[in-house]
Amino acid sequence: MLKRRVGLYPGTFDPVTLGHLDIITRAVKLVDDLVIGVATNPSKSPLFSLEERIGMVKHETAPLAGDGRATITVQTFDTLLIKYAEQIGASVIVRGLRAVSDFEYEFQMVAMNQRLNTEIETVFLMASDRYQFISSRFVKEIGALGGDVSHFVSKRVAARLNERFAERAKGR
Repeated sequence: MLKRRVGLYPGTFDPVTLGHLDIITRAVKLVDDLVIGVATNPSKSPLFSLEERIGMVKHETAPLAGDGRATITVQTFDTLLIKYAEQIGASVIVRGLRAVSDFEYEFQMVAMNQRLNTEIETVFLMASDRYQFISSRFVKEIGALGGDVSHFVSKRVAARLNERFAERAKGR
């Protein structure tokens, strides 16, 4: 029996955007099992708790699995990326690229990961042109300033963002 190909798509997903979902939609065509690794990364001061981010990612990705595409599992991790990939048996790390500016950072990360484990490959998927400009950071900035984020995230995530910023405006 052939070994199942496990892919890992890591990120903080704070919040999960249409750009993330675009990459996930295409990644499930490349592997048998896709693990979406939600990083704890407290240094980024996330807007949403780890549990909230996992819940949003699970909800948004539920329709993307099956019908000949990969299974999707959403898990948290708080370790070195390559170590986490080894723990889950991933042979592929999936990374999304939006622009040339992403490439330099990603190139350095791949080089480091290759030094740590030559058996795990990194695959880059270019963001679709309609999503290349979307980043979670910009979505949060727009939302915090009262802008419409509905073009960048799902309706459900937009509602969660609006709720969170309303809570903050009330001083909670």
